[in-house]
Amino acid sequence: MKGGGGGGGGEKAAGRGGRLGQPQPLRLESRRFRLLSIVVGCFVFCLVFLLSSRPDATAFDTTTSLSPKASLEAARRPVAVKTLRTATSAGFGRDLHVDILPQQRQGESAGHLRQGGDRAATEWVRDTVIVEERSDGAEASGAEPDQEAAGGNVAAAAASDSDDQTAPGGGKAAQDDDDGAVRTTATVAAAVTGSPASGTTSTAPGRPEEEEEEGTRAAGDQGESKLQDQEERHEPAAQSGGDQQQPRPPLCDFSDFRSDICDIAGDVRMDANASAFVVVDPAAASEQVHRVRPYPRKGDETCMGRIAEVTVRSTAREDGAPRCTRSHSSPAVVFSIGGYTGNIFHDFSDVLVPLYNTAQRYGGDVQLVMENVASWWLVKYDRLLRALSRHPPLDLARAGAAGEVHCFGRAVVSLRAHKELIIERDRSADGLATPDFTRFLRRALELPRDAPTRLLGAAGAGGERKKPRLLIISRGRTRLLLNLGDVVRAAEEAGFEAVVNESDVGNDISQVGALINSCDAMVGVHGAGLTNMMFLPPGATLVQIVPWGGLQWMARADYGDPAEAMGLRYIQYEIAVGESTLKDKFPRDHMIFTNPTALHKKGFMFIRHTLMDGQDITVDVARFREVLRQVLNNLAQ
Repeated sequence: MKGGGGGGGGEKAAGRGGRLGQPQPLRLESRRFRLLSIVVGCFVFCLVFLLSSRPDATAFDTTTSLSPKASLEAARRPVAVKTLRTATSAGFGRDLHVDILPQQRQGESAGHLRQGGDRAATEWVRDTVIVEERSDGAEASGAEPDQEAAGGNVAAAAASDSDDQTAPGGGKAAQDDDDGAVRTTATVAAAVTGSPASGTTSTAPGRPEEEEEEGTRAAGDQGESKLQDQEERHEPAAQSGGDQQQPRPPLCDFSDFRSDICDIAGDVRMDANASAFVVVDPAAASEQVHRVRPYPRKGDETCMGRIAEVTVRSTAREDGAPRCTRSHSSPAVVFSIGGYTGNIFHDFSDVLVPLYNTAQRYGGDVQLVMENVASWWLVKYDRLLRALSRHPPLDLARAGAAGEVHCFGRAVVSLRAHKELIIERDRSADGLATPDFTRFLRRALELPRDAPTRLLGAAGAGGERKKPRLLIISRGRTRLLLNLGDVVRAAEEAGFEAVVNESDVGNDISQVGALINSCDAMVGVHGAGLTNMMFLPPGATLVQIVPWGGLQWMARADYGDPAEAMGLRYIQYEIAVGESTLKDKFPRDHMIFTNPTALHKKGFMFIRHTLMDGQDITVDVARFREVLRQVLNNLAQ
């Protein structure tokens, strides 16, 4: 009965359940709702916990100008990254990955840069990874030129490039640029977050500096997360930039009227056997190939035909360059001593003066590389070459025969030449001028005098005043001074101690320099021997005797202007028709007397053979005495 009652109870319960079937689903839904509430609550709790423990990982930064959806879409875009090395506040170097600024933000970034920087943010940004976005390859390709135009922006911060080379100028330039680079990087961080310039460079009203620095850190960490996510997905770092690269500047400058100059830096390899200098540049978009003749007589085909070519080229491939057999820490300066060398004028005007202008900046730590080497030339100018470089000169032909490949961090192929025997200060990269070269000569050859004898000076031990010395250059083959003895007597009668010297290519440069430096004035007919004037002490006088034939312009350009540039007094004595032997070769009504400059159109060879080498000179001594008095007046001033 109890069992039956139990069954009946079950049926009753079932009957009640059947009658109460409507509320039961509501009870189940209530339970599900509570369960869902618990799950949602746990999720919110975890989210709050994460945000409170790492506030710089905020999912939706309120400081950004992008919506959450736009931020997520932007995070999926590929990022173009550049790597540069910077110094940390502790003095150590590290690699930073810095993005190219997108076009729409470059103006904003440049504006930020012009403002002052928050010190805390500045210290932080030295060691922070900054990442910027690009929308597409076209935008990326236009970003870098704009950066370079905004002086002192991200391009300036990345100027060292991946090779980590110090810019010319040394440590000071790097120190001066450091703060600018730091301010720039902070500005890039501002562009990432979309915060205004004042938020990065100064304290915003009502916002403490700690919040400002923390907001900048958050931007940096967001960028780092993007970069890590990209690396995990194995996307190329430079994908957004495509294959478009910043074009490299030309290796050589062909604009100068005297010489073509190639100034190259990086991984420079001298393939001596091929007379080639190869620059290995993995970032080069295309290869460059140039051929130059390293001698500063660019317009003279006869001269330049004697100069061997040097090839200068770039390659992006390591296997496209020869392997080094010897590496040099010093830069190289490459030049030829062919051409017209052997003539003292060309020795100095074409080689030694331009070589000083090109190599002096290295303070002796430079490797001289020579083409068309003549051993006698090296012996003659050994002291000057040693004063310019403490390394033995390198003969390009001999190195090529030995199969050598010399490697340098920098090489200058050809020499920086200005005017004949002149260095122009405004054109010199180091602000040099002609007097700097003559001081270099006196120092290298240990010439003692840097001023001429003054006539108003004290008398000697015997009570007599020292006579000024006058050097008369005697030519041995052409443009002879036929009455040399008369000129010497006139000089002695005027009060000079006359010295006669015949300049010869074989003369020892030290002995010649010592003799001329002991003199106070020099006289000579237009020609290479007048080049010795550079050994005179500053303030001395040069007298140039100009042959007949309208050669005043040549005399002035070759020796008159250089003499004045050296700090010498200059007198130009132009002979009359009666003083030239041309009067014995041509009738008096010939054009060579009536209009000699009209004959110059026949070319330099005519000028040289007829007007220069084709005449000798007999000076009118009575007329020349006035020149000697003028020289004495110069010494009396």
